[in-house]
Amino acid sequence: MIPKVTQEIIDLGDGRTISIETGKLAKQADGSVVVRSGNCMILATAVSAKTANPGIDFLPLTVDYREKFSAAGRFPGGFFKREARPSDQEILTMRLVDRCLRPLFPDDYHAETQIMLQLMSFDENVMPDAMAGLAASAALAVSDIPFYNLISEVRVGRVNGQLIINPTKKQLEESDIDMMIGASKDSVCMVEGEMKEISEAEMVEAIKFAHEAIIVQIEAQEKMRAALSLDYRTYEPEENDDTLKAEIHTFAYDKFYAIAAEASAKHERTEKFAALKEELLANFSEETIEEKKELISKYFSKTQKEAVRNLVLDQGLRLDGRKTTEIRNIWSEVDYLPSAHGSSVFTRGETQALATVTLGTSREANVIDLPSEQGEERFYLHYNFPPFSTGEAKPLRGVSRREVGHGNLAQRALKNMIPADCPYTIRLVSDVLESNGSSSMATVCAGTLALMDAGIQIEKPVSGIAMGLITDGSRFAVLSDILGDEDHLGDMDFKVTGTKDGITACQMDIKIDGLRYDIMEQALKQAHEGRMHILGKITETIAAPKATVKAHAPKIIKFEIPKDFIGAVIGPGGKNIQALQAETQTTIVITEEGDYGIIEILGVSQEGIDKAISSIQNQIFTPVEGEVYKVKVTKMLDFGAVVEFVPGKDSLLHVSEFDWKRIENPSDVLKEGDVLDVKYLGLDPKTKKPKVSRKALLPRPPKPEGKPENKEGRPENRNNGNRPSNDRKEENK
Repeated sequence: MIPKVTQEIIDLGDGRTISIETGKLAKQADGSVVVRSGNCMILATAVSAKTANPGIDFLPLTVDYREKFSAAGRFPGGFFKREARPSDQEILTMRLVDRCLRPLFPDDYHAETQIMLQLMSFDENVMPDAMAGLAASAALAVSDIPFYNLISEVRVGRVNGQLIINPTKKQLEESDIDMMIGASKDSVCMVEGEMKEISEAEMVEAIKFAHEAIIVQIEAQEKMRAALSLDYRTYEPEENDDTLKAEIHTFAYDKFYAIAAEASAKHERTEKFAALKEELLANFSEETIEEKKELISKYFSKTQKEAVRNLVLDQGLRLDGRKTTEIRNIWSEVDYLPSAHGSSVFTRGETQALATVTLGTSREANVIDLPSEQGEERFYLHYNFPPFSTGEAKPLRGVSRREVGHGNLAQRALKNMIPADCPYTIRLVSDVLESNGSSSMATVCAGTLALMDAGIQIEKPVSGIAMGLITDGSRFAVLSDILGDEDHLGDMDFKVTGTKDGITACQMDIKIDGLRYDIMEQALKQAHEGRMHILGKITETIAAPKATVKAHAPKIIKFEIPKDFIGAVIGPGGKNIQALQAETQTTIVITEEGDYGIIEILGVSQEGIDKAISSIQNQIFTPVEGEVYKVKVTKMLDFGAVVEFVPGKDSLLHVSEFDWKRIENPSDVLKEGDVLDVKYLGLDPKTKKPKVSRKALLPRPPKPEGKPENKEGRPENRNNGNRPSNDRKEENK
């Protein structure tokens, strides 16, 4: 039986289209679609349990995005030849989709839900991550899962001042904006991207442009759902007890408000909140606590949230006593770790990051090998968030998705400030040692300091700030430099990084149904003021990059050699280059690019680097016919002298080329160790060996009267003097 297929086409306005199709594949999923643009195809499925697990008071949502190597006609790497754990790029795509979907599910929907996205066919002119959000929402749209507020995501680029929806990879290389925007029909809910120092107004313009395209994509999903005549499933709502809720609110609200208004430190405040909960529980019998434990905790948390938020809206005061625009105290230092190539400590309030820089050759580049992308990163940043940074003891289970996401944001903030001609591969590591909000922005600041300490000539320092929002619908407050509690209890986390001249990266997550553009513009304005304040603190610590790398850090020299000499430099089985590395205590990397070999020499000792350079230049030295060279006599012979251009490259200077006049004994003119100029005459046609001449650089004597000259310009002597009969034989050896 031929399946019934339902399809919608989205016109991108420039000849490109995106199609959404359902009814053909994965029909046992609650919802499944194939989204296609060009030859790029993504299969998206949505499945949700019919009932929630007992005791769950949140949405257990999983978003999984995978790129199949077969989609690009490639084999997976590794021994087992199958896809393994997700790459960082796949994890970042999962986070983009999850952050947009999660806040738009009903607050009381707690059933296990899984969205799976698979790249099934790859097109080099289509970037698949830009269609992942659309595919996920479309899979929910063709299901009975209660997801009422459909969304989509698009990428925005700008080439030559022209904004583009879902640009190609080639267009993105020329673009000064690379932003992913996720939104519902009514408002924007997620923004993430990097920019080349654009203004706040330009950023808002790009977001509005994206939102217009997203509305078209949501309308296509709505048409598809209407064509299928689907109903939403009913689900069991959360248990509620209005009497208990009122009782807890009456008991705790004023006390929460008072604690929040005390302007205490994080640990002190946490202890007071915990003590208040114990005081509350003491009012209930053991039977009530056993029966209503989850509800008591839920209403306690809601009362706390209401009190803290009202304090901000009523008085403009925050948990640590700051006003809404105030930045926490900052201190920082560089060169903290004596053995690192560059290091810094950046502390803002109760958030602290320790950054280290390591310098290397192209061999240390981060290799990206995905169906949709292959290449190398010569600058990359790793972010670590150990449990002790929040005073907790938790099992360590590898790098979390959050760490991947925060590290990527900080990397994007800094990478465009690394000079294009920087010879090093740079690994920047941020270890968060304390955390009470904005640890990713502390990483950006610490990273700037560490790069300047390492002697990397970054174009401009970069700072970052996290903005928050608290609103009750009519009133709102934008908070600069948010605390961890303000992130948890607030409605927005908006991170902005940039230089004195513009924004370099951003990340925004909205926990409410949407964000008004006037609030977004105020948040960006306030963020700019905060960034400039923090940038001032950074430049107080170190005003400009250090002029050179540290004495114990490696120096790097890059130069080109003709491609034909690569084999000679490396030697059989790498023998030559390995011996040279051991002798000079350097690391030597050779890569082939076109007609040249690119040589990178990395070493701590300048003497060792110079020796390695000299050795390689000697190996590739080839004299040019007609050029003059300064040579050294290394050996005297009866019929001339052996002269050396460079170590290992020599030639015979025959006695006949010493002078225009006849020389009987070469040792009368030259001796071993002498340095002289000679002209290179090319290869001797008979011996096929290099031929040089001292005579060619001397003034030619006048021709004697009445005597013809021979071909060498000497007066002809038919007896050829008393030249020993074996000279010509010796010359030909």
